[in-house]
Amino acid sequence: MADMRLKVPPVAVFIVAVLLLGAGAWLLPQLSIAFPGQTILAALLVVAGAILGAQGVLLFRRARTTVNPMTPEAATKLVTDGVYRITRNPMYLGLLSLLLAVAVYLGTLTALVVLPAFVWYMSAFQIRPEEERLIEIFGDDYRDYRGKVRRWI
Repeated sequence: MADMRLKVPPVAVFIVAVLLLGAGAWLLPQLSIAFPGQTILAALLVVAGAILGAQGVLLFRRARTTVNPMTPEAATKLVTDGVYRITRNPMYLGLLSLLLAVAVYLGTLTALVVLPAFVWYMSAFQIRPEEERLIEIFGDDYRDYRGKVRRWI
């Protein structure tokens, strides 16, 4: 298999995961559940995901560093404040929250496969390669930060 590291934009991976959740809900309706407050919970997860992602982007923009996940070597500043004190990847955590919102809204238990697969893929093919490049750029500062703040939450 060709090296997929930093080759597929995270938004594309997110869209594929949403499509898989939709396909799971449609093709396997017996694996769907409904519960009171389902839509409200999904809406809250959308808000949480949007806030996380937006805060991550805003802090990168304020620091005047790249938000392009395909070119981490273009990073000019290590951002460790705000939401980056809680998670090293608020933008990806925001996408995960949005996926969870879709899964909850649809009520599909296929989320038990799709969401862990999303986390695995993003960790293996996006986050780890980004981290390797950030170590090259920021050295011990990034190593220290990585030792203090978790990758996801």
